[in-house]
Amino acid sequence: MELQKWIDKGSEIIIEYTPKMLAAIAIWIIGAFVIKQVLRALKKLMLVRNYDESLQKFLLNLLRWVLKIVLIIVVLGTLGVETTSFAAILAAAGLAIGLALQGSLANFAGGVLIMLFKPFKIGDLIEAQGQVGVVKEIQIFTTKLTGLSNREIIIPNGSLSNGNIINFSTEGTRRVDLVFGVGYESDIKKTKAVLMSVLTANPKVLQTPEPTVNVLELADSSINFAVRPWCKAEDYWAVYFETTEQTKEALDAAGIDIPYPHSVEIQKQA
Repeated sequence: MELQKWIDKGSEIIIEYTPKMLAAIAIWIIGAFVIKQVLRALKKLMLVRNYDESLQKFLLNLLRWVLKIVLIIVVLGTLGVETTSFAAILAAAGLAIGLALQGSLANFAGGVLIMLFKPFKIGDLIEAQGQVGVVKEIQIFTTKLTGLSNREIIIPNGSLSNGNIINFSTEGTRRVDLVFGVGYESDIKKTKAVLMSVLTANPKVLQTPEPTVNVLELADSSINFAVRPWCKAEDYWAVYFETTEQTKEALDAAGIDIPYPHSVEIQKQA
């Protein structure tokens, strides 16, 4: 008799909730498909209107999360969960989570600020928070860089938006700052001519702005020359290393003395 009662009760639950479960599953499947199509259509619209790539990814990620939360609420309502009560619980939970995750909210706000003011975009070479790299992706909470040694660098948007950012790509060109020293018996005009010939012979060195070679200082054991070639931002390290190597070769070929041990400090500046 007791077994029959449990069987009847189970049958009632199955009869009552099976349609709701099927409806919830159907809504989830259809809703997920609709969300996917909406995001795809929005992405195409952004491409047509030439939206910035970083802004595209940010808005699509944000919209994806919002639509999924709405879909979850609809599915729960279909299963018989009181959505008003659920909304109140969600709000209370959101407040508690917000207090616990103040850093994450700061990162979210930082992401919004980055999207609004656009201090950099995907593909830019930047220096921020002590890291240098090419911007790979701007997400809701973090920004990903590809470091110079091909490392992935992840920086929280909160600290990124509140700190100093050096964007090497904005102007399109960079100046390579180098210092080379020669012995005091060396002829200054001849040395300047040799150094300038190295710069003019390098196809990666731009002629506008014009590269410069000037006496920087009379150091203890050398005459130091400031060598300043300009190049495209992406050619910075190639020009830096090529100029250093070719200058040594050119000075040797010209018979110009380089003090040993080398007293020259090579300075890297943006």
